[in-house]
Amino acid sequence: MTGERGTRWRPGDLPVFVVPIFVGFLQLVGSSGADVHMPYPHMLLDALAYALLTTGPFALLFRRRYPTVALSVVMTATVLYLLRGYVFGPVFLSPVVAIVATVGAGRRVAAWAIPGGALTVLGVVSPFTPFGPFRLAYWSFGHTLVVFTWLVVLLTGAEILRVRRERADEVRRTRAEEERRQASEERLRIARELHDVLAHNISMINVQAGVALHLMDERPEQARTALSAIKEASKEALTEVRSVLGVLRQVDESAPRSPAAGLARLDDLLARARVAGITVHTETTGEPRPLPAGVDLAAFRIIQEALTNVTRHAGPGVTATVRVRYGDEGLFVEVLDDGRGAPGDLPRGGNGIPGMRERVAALGGEISTGPRTDAVGFHVRARLPVPHPAGSPEPQS
Repeated sequence: MTGERGTRWRPGDLPVFVVPIFVGFLQLVGSSGADVHMPYPHMLLDALAYALLTTGPFALLFRRRYPTVALSVVMTATVLYLLRGYVFGPVFLSPVVAIVATVGAGRRVAAWAIPGGALTVLGVVSPFTPFGPFRLAYWSFGHTLVVFTWLVVLLTGAEILRVRRERADEVRRTRAEEERRQASEERLRIARELHDVLAHNISMINVQAGVALHLMDERPEQARTALSAIKEASKEALTEVRSVLGVLRQVDESAPRSPAAGLARLDDLLARARVAGITVHTETTGEPRPLPAGVDLAAFRIIQEALTNVTRHAGPGVTATVRVRYGDEGLFVEVLDDGRGAPGDLPRGGNGIPGMRERVAALGGEISTGPRTDAVGFHVRARLPVPHPAGSPEPQS
């Protein structure tokens, strides 16, 4: 039987008083019936007998918080009941529940030692106590052996149940941790997507808005071009934000409204950068081939973020070079600029470059960023490993 969330129901899920009430009822009713119908001689149930039959179930109320104490009280009451010579009946129900609860609580030494001590008392003290005709007539070494076997079977079964429960709990904990880890990774992925989309498009909007304000009175036609670029950038930003929010809301759309971000849309990305006033050169080498979705998206976002940083920090009249190389070891992406922005304008402290590093690290690749050593400007270089298709030959080293 499972609950709403698929977790298996266990007896421990019941309120603590349910089992003691059930056990107490059976012990009292069953022992009263046995007191009337058992043919062998025994001491009739009296007030002390009913008090002992009630003590065990009452002690079970504390089996979860104080399992060792509860087991000690239960075994003491049971031993006194048997030594007194009362009829057997279902008097062993309380010890069974107490032993299982003690083993389940991890008190394994107490679970073996306390019943063992009680059995020793029954086997050694019983023949020498002066009261109780049942004890004198019927308790023997055979009874001790039977009860000993019963205890071993019960304790072994309780240990097996404990081990199975601990394994099940560990599986549940592992599954819950994995679900939390996946949820955390998904949140980071969505945060990176939102940052890349919004940072790039809003940077373009900011640049074009400044151009439009500057040219509004003197050259309105060029201002119109800037406003058109603002419209396109805002439209794309809204579309991509809706797609990310759709993932958050788990909304299934029949078909995407725009192509997925990837190198197939690189020309559109470069065109928007050129509209923002950046002179962009592109170089593609190697044999283009289909890329895994994660690699394709990462390459696109790295170039997008690099161009966004160029727009923000490189200064006016900047030239950027975007290189994409398909190699045997993977896909290589490089973005260089010759910007002369102030040192304080270098892209540091934001989320863009850390987001690039997270993307590349998730794919097992490498990335380097920083000021160029061969010229003025900034560089971004990334290597993204691309698995070889099944059946294709490995590159020769």
